[in-house]
Amino acid sequence: MNTVSKNGSRWLPALGKHAALILLMAIWIVPVLSLLISSFRPAYDITNSGWWTAILPPYQFTLDNYESVMTRNGIGRNFLNSAAITIPVTLITVAVAAVAGYVFGRWKFAAREWLFVIVLALLSVPLQMTLVPVLQMFSNLGIVGTFPAVWIAHVGYALPFSIYLLRNFFANVPEELFESAAIDGASEMQLFLRIAVPLAGPALAAVAVFQFMFVWNDLLVSLIYLGGSPDVAPLTVAVSNLVNSRGEGWEVLTAAAFILMSVPIIVFFSLQRFFVRGMLAGAIK
Repeated sequence: MNTVSKNGSRWLPALGKHAALILLMAIWIVPVLSLLISSFRPAYDITNSGWWTAILPPYQFTLDNYESVMTRNGIGRNFLNSAAITIPVTLITVAVAAVAGYVFGRWKFAAREWLFVIVLALLSVPLQMTLVPVLQMFSNLGIVGTFPAVWIAHVGYALPFSIYLLRNFFANVPEELFESAAIDGASEMQLFLRIAVPLAGPALAAVAVFQFMFVWNDLLVSLIYLGGSPDVAPLTVAVSNLVNSRGEGWEVLTAAAFILMSVPIIVFFSLQRFFVRGMLAGAIK
């Protein structure tokens, strides 16, 4: 009797955790599933019945919504614009943050701690406070409405957290690894490229995932620094315009919204194991 009660008390917390995880998963996946199913439904069905009725026969699915989005609404060009913004910003952020994190984590120089405190202080500055002064600076440089403007803005907004994350990782790499390589004649550049960067793979992947998802899903920064020009507008701006102009075209909105969210989902799940390892990197020695 005691054994049964002990086993029961042991399994109850685990069952509670699993139930909570299943509930959270359902809360997250039901809206995504409803959006996916609705994106393949005709306009008449969307306006006259719930999405759950589509999983029962007779099945009436169509690709017309995606065809309309990609051709007549020009979303294909906006998709390429989003890629042209997100990929360079992610690569630049990872490269610059890796160098800065390595310097803060391993080099000893005057005012290092004060400079790092300034980097940490930048984490508390709201993005919205910088929009007007940065926009004025870009206007004086004549780059408003161009990709370089949004590249510079996104990289600047992401660097404080990225440097902080990578600095914590590099600071916890055993010093003996670098000392032994230096004794063998390795230069500082070789120490960085051949030892630090390979070891920091998970942390670099975490920074890349964070930055990719933030930039791809961004609307505010793109609207401010790119304006409403359709030639450089990313996918988020195009979808927001559909929301404003498509009061009745919900079938087109669902297809455009799923195209927008599918890329971050694929990237996250593809790099999930690196993301988790990177977030834990530097937490313990």
